[in-house]
Amino acid sequence: MAASSHWLASASAMSVLERGGNAADAAAAAGFVLQVVTPQLHGPGGEVPILLWDTETEKVSVVNGQGQVPRRATIEHFESLGLDLVPGTGLLAATVPGAFGAWTLLVERYGTWRVGQVLEYAIHYAERGFPLVGEIVETVAKNEATLRNEWTSTGDVYLPGGRLPEANTQFRNPVLAATFRRIVTEAQARSTTREGQLAAARAVFYEGFVADAICRYVAATEAMDTSGRRHRGLLDGDDLAAFQPAVEEPVRFDYGGYAVHKTRPWGQGPVLLQELSLLAGFDLDGHDHLSADFVHLVVECTKLAFADREAWYGDPERTHVPVKELLSSEYADQRRRLVGREASYELRPGSPDEREPRLPAIVRQRWAAALPPGAPDPGPESPAGQPKYGDTCHVDVVDSRGMMISATPSGGWLQGSPVIPELGFSLGVRGQTFWLEPGHPNSLVPGGRPRTTLSPTLVTFDGAPHLAFGTSGGDQQDQWQLAFFLAQAHGKASMQEAIEQPRFHTAHFPNSFFPRKAKPGRVVVEDRIDPAVVDELRGRGHEVVLVRGWSEGPRLCAVRRDPVSGVLSGAADPRGSQAYAVGR
Repeated sequence: MAASSHWLASASAMSVLERGGNAADAAAAAGFVLQVVTPQLHGPGGEVPILLWDTETEKVSVVNGQGQVPRRATIEHFESLGLDLVPGTGLLAATVPGAFGAWTLLVERYGTWRVGQVLEYAIHYAERGFPLVGEIVETVAKNEATLRNEWTSTGDVYLPGGRLPEANTQFRNPVLAATFRRIVTEAQARSTTREGQLAAARAVFYEGFVADAICRYVAATEAMDTSGRRHRGLLDGDDLAAFQPAVEEPVRFDYGGYAVHKTRPWGQGPVLLQELSLLAGFDLDGHDHLSADFVHLVVECTKLAFADREAWYGDPERTHVPVKELLSSEYADQRRRLVGREASYELRPGSPDEREPRLPAIVRQRWAAALPPGAPDPGPESPAGQPKYGDTCHVDVVDSRGMMISATPSGGWLQGSPVIPELGFSLGVRGQTFWLEPGHPNSLVPGGRPRTTLSPTLVTFDGAPHLAFGTSGGDQQDQWQLAFFLAQAHGKASMQEAIEQPRFHTAHFPNSFFPRKAKPGRVVVEDRIDPAVVDELRGRGHEVVLVRGWSEGPRLCAVRRDPVSGVLSGAADPRGSQAYAVGR
């Protein structure tokens, strides 16, 4: 069974499974296809966290595919440029591309295929073409001025013949196809073994011709970014050569009979576990699903969990994150008492280890000056004509032997950074999620990992793989996933019904992406929800903003293994008419 954000990726994963590959092979093949067919969501310059259930060890592991910022990226450097935030686009925010290393390590350690086989599907679609979804065309159109006047290398790829492409027309990226082909050819020349070729492919990417092309471009280019000025990037060959994808232990929380697994707090994944820890103390079975009581409890617990994210989360290799204390029952009991009947407009991190929580100064200043409830929102504070930001994709796979994988690739967006002409892809800009303030857990530190929003989920039941799921959506990922999982855990809906239910999220806390705004008290709700629920939420003080039905988070997908029968099932989001689940 496979489910992903694009039907061609899902079909590719299923093809791998039918040709004898396992879930690791299939997920990697799908991941590389997503880099080709959803360039507005992900590219080879991006990153990916991967959770997997390994049938050999019978445990959940994490493949960490989040690249570091350059060693030369210091707070002092950004201050010397007159910046108080890392720009949201361009080259200054570039991190080491982590996705290629993570996917090849996954296949090397847990898969059965060779690098040429795994990349075969992505090469085919880049070389022979794929139909453009409307969202890609809309992304190019929104950024047309920048692609024509500033990022001309991106315009050369995505404005073929100097014209806007049309939806559903065949699109090719022959330069990217050639990049993948050359990686395979050089890897095969360096080794004859499967594992050796996969390791060699990583060396070609991070120390060979790919790294050389990245370094030449970054050193020679000043790119326009969201500051409204052109800046040169900081990434160099030493940064690329030093990157090593890693296999790590996950963070786990038991909810009822389910064990929910997420990444460590270099990602926001533990937020969902904190939400569950808080909600475990309420009688959710006593409330109708998607009732005003239910939405209110979920939103208020979400505010508390994300406040802790802002105060405590960061790269655990560089800062102490008190994860055990954040997930303890004692801490949840203490925090749960803050949930009242009325909506809160405060940002309230806690003190899990009796240390004072630290919010960035810019967050405290903005909170003090926050708009009153109901005031018009002035919109993003970025210069006119600047590129709009990217999004994310997801892939889940489970094979007949029980290996299960959940992965959330992102970054390397065509609208995030200019295309490197020799390679056919853009760098990621995940560095924008750092704060430029010394001493905060998520402060910019040379060579550190930014706190990412990417948050795949893998759930076991009775010691066996049960459920893998994830979505796009930045800060909304662990909100939309939470509502989906609660519907599953409390038996309120099937997987497909849980994906299709009306969605909601809160924008109460600082956004992870430039310009890092918060909207205190705001709850965004699809207009398909019961109007009486909206009225009651407003009566409790929530600033409810209704959005068009089927518009919230168009890429949630999931696969499931029944704990009794072992039957596999999958589901995918109808929003956006792009995600797809397939199996047999």
